[in-house]
Amino acid sequence: MAEMTMEPRMGLSFEQVWAALMELREASKETDRQLKESRADFDRRIQETDRQMKESRVETERVLKESHAETDKEIKALAKNIGGLNNSLGNLIEEMFSAQLWDKFDALGYEFTKGGNAVFRENKRSIAEADIFLENGEYAMPVEVKTHLKEDDVDEHIERIELIREYMDRRGDKRRLVGAVAGGTVPDSVRRYAQRRGLYVLEQSGESADIAEAPDGFEARIWRGAGGEAG
Repeated sequence: MAEMTMEPRMGLSFEQVWAALMELREASKETDRQLKESRADFDRRIQETDRQMKESRVETERVLKESHAETDKEIKALAKNIGGLNNSLGNLIEEMFSAQLWDKFDALGYEFTKGGNAVFRENKRSIAEADIFLENGEYAMPVEVKTHLKEDDVDEHIERIELIREYMDRRGDKRRLVGAVAGGTVPDSVRRYAQRRGLYVLEQSGESADIAEAPDGFEARIWRGAGGEAG
């Protein structure tokens, strides 16, 4: 029969197991505490970031609002300055042409005796306005002055002359009307267009103004008084 040998079984005592459990419990508590602290710190950081973003958004909106207000102010000031500059330039060109017109048209036999800006009103309402209105006992000439003359300006001036013609007819003014347009710059195509429609064209020439050379066969259009036909 085989001989069996028994050796003492090695293991942990109850006290050792219990101590290990207690250490594990304490470690678990510490881990929970650290997790809670980390979560609280994370929440705090999120709240702080959110607060900073809100403050940043409010500041950005304030800056943009102030920037927009300042930009609007600058745009309005610029528009005002440009408008004033355009008005000044227009007045300067208008005065330049006005000072030259009498002599220029005298050479064509009109011999105007009066001239200046004219506003035609009826029942306290403006009917039409001529930048320059030259006149004598037989003829009157509304002149439209532009810094840069365009075809639309020519069409509008012809409409203006027709309104003035009707205005004069209602007052029994039988003088003949002829028209002219003037420009600081006048493109060749616009000059030809105005002349085809029977208007004189004046152009800036150095420090003076000249009547543009008319094409062969040019005849100035004449708007005659009531009872007569327009030329």
